[in-house]
Amino acid sequence: MQLPRNRFKDSLTGETRYGCWAGFGTGYATEILATTGFDWLLIDGEHAPNDVPSVLAQLQAIAPYPCAPVVRTVNHDPALIKQLLDIGTQTLMIPMVDNAEQAADLVAATRYPPHGFRGVGGGLTRATRWDAVEDYMARAHEELCLIVQVESRAGVDNAEAIAATPGVDAIFVGPIDLSTGIGHVGNPNHPDVQAMIRHTLEATHAAGKAAGILAPAEADARRYAEWGFDFIAVGIDISLLRQAAVETISRYKPETPKPKSSLGY
Repeated sequence: MQLPRNRFKDSLTGETRYGCWAGFGTGYATEILATTGFDWLLIDGEHAPNDVPSVLAQLQAIAPYPCAPVVRTVNHDPALIKQLLDIGTQTLMIPMVDNAEQAADLVAATRYPPHGFRGVGGGLTRATRWDAVEDYMARAHEELCLIVQVESRAGVDNAEAIAATPGVDAIFVGPIDLSTGIGHVGNPNHPDVQAMIRHTLEATHAAGKAAGILAPAEADARRYAEWGFDFIAVGIDISLLRQAAVETISRYKPETPKPKSSLGY
């Protein structure tokens, strides 16, 4: 059996790819999203109630459909990274990366020795299709995509070095954490924040890497697409459900408070 292709990595061809956050923690909900036309889905392990088994269920649910899965970890734990890779995750997003040293450590956690320290699971793992994939250990890195999140002043200051780190494939900007961290709470459209976002984008592209961002507000998403972001999350499943539910019931109960124009980050 051949090593499965990384559909997300293959899709980064210069055209903006649009995705959605999958935060419900169930394969059923994520499979629904997979049928709707998004290019990619983010299975969120940082702020959603996901663990390794629920991530596995969602990877399996997405597999028959053309959209590509991305899995976000809760932290930098190499043991968790190993588990997520072993269940077949090929595109990882890691939050809160502030410098090149952290980025290099994360790369090492995804590589087998001598290029890293990922533990060997062999025939126990879905990633190897239970030892059916030929030369998995020698070739696994070819179909991995590591996305690191820049969402602090330090990350922006070090964006050039982070993007230049060998093995980092993309940088994803976290606008709300970034704006909150520099004192503009809940206001990613503040000029100072926008300048930092643009700087990170330009530094990433200068290193020949792809850049992504979360932008549930349409005006923001269109602006970032014009800037040249390669992949943009334009929806969050939980927010979409709540907004649709409130809008529906408000047709019959006009006194129902309308949903705020939430940033949904």
